[in-house]
Amino acid sequence: MSKFLVKSFFWVTASEIVYNLSAYVIHAVMGRVLGPAEYGRYGLVVTLTTMTVVLFAQSVPTAMAKYLSEIFEANEGLIPIIKRQTIKIQSVIVGSVTVIFFLISPLIAHWLNDPSLTNLFRLSSLVIPAFALASFYFYYYTGIHKFKIQAFLKTNRGILRIVFIIGLAFLLKSHGMALQGAILGYVVAPLSIFFEAWSLDPYKKLKSVGTFDWKKLVVFAWPVTIFLIAYQLLNTIDLYLVKGILRSDFQTGIYNAAYTVGTIPYNLFYALTIILLPSISKSTAANNFDETKKIISQSLRFLVMFLVPVCLLMSYFSLPIIQIFFSSKYALSAPVMSVYVIAEGFLTVFYVLTFILNGAGKVKIPMYVAILGLFLNTFLTYFLIKSYGLLGAAGGTAFMALAVMIFGLVYTHRSFGYLFKASSFFKIILASAAMSALAFVFPRNNYYFILWSVLLFGIYLIILYILREIGAGDLVLVKELLSRKKSKRETVEDTEFIDGK
Repeated sequence: MSKFLVKSFFWVTASEIVYNLSAYVIHAVMGRVLGPAEYGRYGLVVTLTTMTVVLFAQSVPTAMAKYLSEIFEANEGLIPIIKRQTIKIQSVIVGSVTVIFFLISPLIAHWLNDPSLTNLFRLSSLVIPAFALASFYFYYYTGIHKFKIQAFLKTNRGILRIVFIIGLAFLLKSHGMALQGAILGYVVAPLSIFFEAWSLDPYKKLKSVGTFDWKKLVVFAWPVTIFLIAYQLLNTIDLYLVKGILRSDFQTGIYNAAYTVGTIPYNLFYALTIILLPSISKSTAANNFDETKKIISQSLRFLVMFLVPVCLLMSYFSLPIIQIFFSSKYALSAPVMSVYVIAEGFLTVFYVLTFILNGAGKVKIPMYVAILGLFLNTFLTYFLIKSYGLLGAAGGTAFMALAVMIFGLVYTHRSFGYLFKASSFFKIILASAAMSALAFVFPRNNYYFILWSVLLFGIYLIILYILREIGAGDLVLVKELLSRKKSKRETVEDTEFIDGK
């Protein structure tokens, strides 16, 4: 990747790490405060509500980000027009979804065989517009390539949600309403970020110039909406099937712990999708196919190089990881998480490929693949849970994830003619296999796993260096990133950010 893209990825990744660490802090605290049974209810309510936000509040802003990235340098006058049209469409969608979610809360609770969840779901409906407001500016800053502002806001959002969610949970705990307090925290935190994001908008006073057909946003957004619905369901249907089939809050809480920690690889590399969408959109709009292929090749190489060892190490050291986040009460989650983290690795690759294809305007194929994955995961998981319990749920998800990743790789190769060198892939697999073999030398049931993981990852990088997969070019890029010198463009961006222009 270019120096600009790598630096952007660095800032966004750093903010994503802070944001997702805040999520794990929240889950760890709430898991201890509520206990496995109540934590299972918490997981169901929060997961379903936030999933609803993702399904219906991201597609149109994603379309906005794509079109803003194509014009923000050449025609600034269209920025407020595209932004205003997105707000109008979003207001209708989010408002309707919020009302519908509130009204069908009793049906959702009935489907989950727990009518007591009704009021919790009704309260959580307020999360939908709050999250949508904050997410709107997340994609807005993606579209205009203000990644540092975006990273700043995401970091603040992570800090504030710890303060509000945990703070309100403890505040209302004495009234027996810790769960309700946590849900209210999910409303207040994103609302605070929305007002902060609005105040930092460098184009909020910019005059509109030109025209933009709002139908472009809808045409791009509807396949993305269906994809997000299918993707989120295929990624969480196992949790709801565990609750519906086993009818045990305890087992649901155990599985939710494995699910929560197992998604760490996805959260670590989610930042790559943020950078890829506008970058691919810009290069394909300019018909710069060589640049597009270069971005894809370097991004996938980087993804595979770091994703594979992270998933393998997390799978091997699952027990101490679970205990750090949730205490020894959740030790039964460890074998489930060992399988689930591999599934999330496959899904992470598929998700990154989706944003590559979306950036190039190829939005329907990811939609079809996600729908196929949803049906496959539902079918497999239903029968595997009955036979093998929680491990069956994780195993079915892993098989489905492998299938959709392969579909995504095949279509991306057909579309662009190249992914990255096969020799690079085999060197990464060889180094990962050697690292995994060495891992058995180290104990896996104590907190020294952090030291062992660092050591093993260092050995992995050394092997890649010996195999000449990591070369002088990579080292030069790292040196440039660590250098204090800034390009003229970066200096201007920093000045604009500090001044709030």
